[in-house]
Amino acid sequence: MRTSALVFALVLSVSGSAFAQDDWTEYQNNQDGFKVDFPGKPKVTETTWKAEHDFVLPAHVYSAERGRERYSMTVVDYNGLEQQGIERVKKCAVGAEPCIGSDLSGPAYWKHVIRGALIDATFKFIQRDAKVTSYMWNHEDLVEGHQLQLTNNADQSRTFAYVSMHQNKLFILEGTVPKGYAPPALFQNSLGWVDKDGNGIRYQTIYSNEIYGLGDREPPSHGGGGAGAGRGAGGAGQGGRGGGRRGGDAEQP
Repeated sequence: MRTSALVFALVLSVSGSAFAQDDWTEYQNNQDGFKVDFPGKPKVTETTWKAEHDFVLPAHVYSAERGRERYSMTVVDYNGLEQQGIERVKKCAVGAEPCIGSDLSGPAYWKHVIRGALIDATFKFIQRDAKVTSYMWNHEDLVEGHQLQLTNNADQSRTFAYVSMHQNKLFILEGTVPKGYAPPALFQNSLGWVDKDGNGIRYQTIYSNEIYGLGDREPPSHGGGGAGAGRGAGGAGQGGRGGGRRGGDAEQP
């Protein structure tokens, strides 16, 4: 009887794990240009983001929970920053330092704000009451970014984050799980990019927004499919990453 009960419990455990994985579906948002697996349809919140030099930018937060696990994608649109810089200069006293600009920095340093966006967002993680256990450069579908792991000092929960920038939009992917839980690898590795028509984007070489977002060079060529088609295969000389993808409907904020 004890043996039978143990076998039955194991079957339930395996079935429960399979069911838990099945509730993950791909969420795609054409307006913000990304796709990622969420445990159910995420809640969408409109908010603002305070960038360097006190620029305030529009943002969307896509969030979902699964039990005690929390997942979010924050997308901040920096594309209106140039106009904000121009307007700020108009209101500055002649020669005022905060409004000094050049071709390199742009009016009110707006170009430098975009160049430093990854560092600014990453620093916000480092300032938390948490121990940074890993911090490295990485890429998702060949779009460069900063990858972090943190352990909360209070409850020992673990946060896995990826900060990236594509076409002058800042993407902050964050998954937090309680102590002892498996890392939210599926969430991070499922990240991919889409154009306004919902077509997948996968570059042939590394995309750096500092270069291509500011128009210093033409972006590298890319094919369709993005994370779904490219993962596991990778571009020439570039390792693939992550696993399979699941289908889903395109959403707008």
